[in-house]
Amino acid sequence: MAERPIFCASPLFGLSLVQTFRVEFQWFPGMALTQAQKSIASLHKAACRQLDISTVLEISSKSLQPLGVKLSAFNLMIKTVKREREFSVECAYQGSKVFERGGPFIDLFDRKSIEAKKDPRLLQHGRLIKYRFFGVDWLLEPRTAFYDWLYINALHKHPDLASEVLQYTAFSDIAFNPERSLNCQGYAAALYVSLHKRGLLIEVLGDRERYLEVIRSMKVSNAHEDSITQDKIPFT
Repeated sequence: MAERPIFCASPLFGLSLVQTFRVEFQWFPGMALTQAQKSIASLHKAACRQLDISTVLEISSKSLQPLGVKLSAFNLMIKTVKREREFSVECAYQGSKVFERGGPFIDLFDRKSIEAKKDPRLLQHGRLIKYRFFGVDWLLEPRTAFYDWLYINALHKHPDLASEVLQYTAFSDIAFNPERSLNCQGYAAALYVSLHKRGLLIEVLGDRERYLEVIRSMKVSNAHEDSITQDKIPFT
């Protein structure tokens, strides 16, 4: 048995933009893609039964659905208008990290996503202190604000993908384990849907301070904050 979070876009009203439910399910061990997809199917079956939802979208390179693969942070591309550059959400995130003794390593913008994530410099320059993206600094709090901002902006610049995402309210990422990971593309997708449903999306995309104001005004339920009591959904 294993446990993974399911991220659900919150209703139009409520203190949380995203609700996180921990779901127990049968895990299929092994490195093969087929094993991961069996685990995904098991997770979704348990989640649909316990949360009374019809479907869950897995967002990762292991997703059974092409949409979920395209929405992976490794594959979802950011297109900058002013600088006419294009790079993945993953590369943007890793290349924006500033450490005590180095960074940001902006050459990572031009790497493959897996290369950027595994670049040894990210472990060699001390404690992470902030992010810097094209000259703009982001603090480490709220904890996932910068990554989520990158993701929702990138997604919005792909109208075809965005329209498909808005058909869902629940998302997963089979590789995400809140005990070891910080950011989650499944959470970011749910946040995008919630902001859209509440009529906040356009104003936060165009204004960083407004985005941070909205995020700070809501209770966080992103599988990382100890102050949040999450619902644990058992496997039955």
